[in-house]
Amino acid sequence: MENAKRNIYLKTLIIKEAVENVRKELNREALIKSEIIESQNVVGRTNAEAIFAKYSSPTFHSAAMDGIAVTANKTFVAREGHPLVLEYGKDYLPVNTGNTMPDGFDSVIMIEQVVKIDETKVSIENPAFPWQHVRRIGEDIVATELLYPQNHRFSAYDVGVLLSAGIWELKVWEPVKIRIIPTGDEILDFTKRPEPKAGQVIESNSQVLSALAKAQGCIVERIPPVPDTIEAVSKALKESLDAGITLTILCAGSSAGSKDFSRRAIEEHGRVIVHGISAMPGKPALLGLCKDNKGVERLVAGAPGYPVSSIVAYEELMSPLISWLERDFVAERESIDVELTRSIPSKLGVEEFVRLSVGRVNNKFVATPLGRGAGNLTTLSKAHAVTRLPLNSEGAEQGKLVKATLVRPRVELESTLVCVGSHDNILDLLADELMTLDKPIRLASTHVGSMGGLTALKNGSCHFAGTHLFDPETSDFNHSFLKKYLPEKQITLINLALRHQGFIVAKGNQKNIKDIHDLTRNDVKFINRQRGAGTRILLDYHLKQAKIDPKQVLGYDKEEFTHMTVAVNVLTGTADCGLGIKAAATALGLDFIPLAIERYDLAIPSEYLEGATAEPKMLALLDIIRSESFLKRVEALGGYETKLSGQVQVAKTK
Repeated sequence: MENAKRNIYLKTLIIKEAVENVRKELNREALIKSEIIESQNVVGRTNAEAIFAKYSSPTFHSAAMDGIAVTANKTFVAREGHPLVLEYGKDYLPVNTGNTMPDGFDSVIMIEQVVKIDETKVSIENPAFPWQHVRRIGEDIVATELLYPQNHRFSAYDVGVLLSAGIWELKVWEPVKIRIIPTGDEILDFTKRPEPKAGQVIESNSQVLSALAKAQGCIVERIPPVPDTIEAVSKALKESLDAGITLTILCAGSSAGSKDFSRRAIEEHGRVIVHGISAMPGKPALLGLCKDNKGVERLVAGAPGYPVSSIVAYEELMSPLISWLERDFVAERESIDVELTRSIPSKLGVEEFVRLSVGRVNNKFVATPLGRGAGNLTTLSKAHAVTRLPLNSEGAEQGKLVKATLVRPRVELESTLVCVGSHDNILDLLADELMTLDKPIRLASTHVGSMGGLTALKNGSCHFAGTHLFDPETSDFNHSFLKKYLPEKQITLINLALRHQGFIVAKGNQKNIKDIHDLTRNDVKFINRQRGAGTRILLDYHLKQAKIDPKQVLGYDKEEFTHMTVAVNVLTGTADCGLGIKAAATALGLDFIPLAIERYDLAIPSEYLEGATAEPKMLALLDIIRSESFLKRVEALGGYETKLSGQVQVAKTK
């Protein structure tokens, strides 16, 4: 392809500069007009002019309690033990809460403090003071007072204030109107419920962006995907401009590929202000201004096609501009300090956004970085927080405190159990069961291998670790590793399940793979687990037993972090074989060749299981593991035995 057909990033801008450059060029008054709406419909809208009360509230002196209305200065002689007798009509009148105060009376005595003598007389022992238990005229609102200055964003509570003050309708700013235009030959319209084939993806970015925009009070519409041609993209953009749309978002096509037409379309109808920001993900983001058929410049954005990049482009660029157009404050999320469970490398010259799984362990918040791929949409749904690595940073080291911005309510962090270690499908069942409790508990599970789990335990960065480390010298699991790497810590090992490990191969096993010796064949592509994983240690043990050099295994250096991703590699033909658990093979309809039965344990600091330091969330977890209904779910997965599940494991003796 010719270089001339590709977009070139002449200069990337820092995010703040990019937003400011566009804001300076926007004519807010031309884009956002005012309109009159009824007061009951103002929630989420912003007023275009100051609002003054028409009526006072209350409009009369009213009783604030059930009791009797009196004149305060006539009651001053009342004392405990020396009651004052009052006559009906002359000294008091009965009133209920909300009643208009009778003329000549200025106080209310609660009915509980009144003693009835007969039909016309009562007595009191406590004097009243002027305006006691009385709501006075204008106590809440005084006619003509300023209720709201310009550019106030209305809440549900404001509706009551407006109506009480006699404001039936008011002038507000029009909402920002957004049209989202998905582009690309490879994307499938989700509304048609398609089944994607190789090279195809289901379009979802538009709906994520739509939900974010609606949360900001925008009116959002989405059109069906348009093909990857400059003619189609340009035509869809022009129709959006001429329809009076405030912000048009072109989904995908903003990068530097020969079929990325968003920039060209913007240039056909206007001018590009920003193309490229100093951020990862989100670098290819586009912002420009294009004229409609009346000559008004409207905002156009190019959101990168990768989901996480698209979200960054919206939250960091479009959202602040929308808030400014709506005359609203830019919402700021809560930030907390978190301790990293592992290091995060970063590139100089780029502000990097890293999503984190966060939970409270003892008196600190610990955070595990999630996958950083711009296409990893699930990292958005799993994240509790986001940290920013500055432009001049080379990353953050394990154990370092970093500032993280919460994307979920803080209360969720307090109810989260943090698991770091080896992956197992049973953890998904545990996560599901924990959320069914009367007080739901979230399980944040990070898969870094068994050795990574022990490191997290050592650093106090998790509540428990999943581990299945085999020691050939003792023919036991986990104990010797705990003794070696965590000699100072008291750890209790509780078995989750016995599981069948073996070779995951394609359905039908066309390559006729039978045992570990077949891994040395030139026509067998293997997919391995990462260093430190118990499965990797198990493989190395069996290779050594078979006297096979790892260099003889094609793909030994190709690593994945979970059993399911190993299985997916086999399912898609990327690999012919991988070592993993039977449950992963069963889940994807693959064949399985048994190699070993291993013990998968939960390594738990003993302090969380007993006495005053016991962790209620951990005790709830153990109750689930030991329940008959949960064990049945485990066995239904296939490839598991539960005869030791929930039991404390004791080290074997030689």
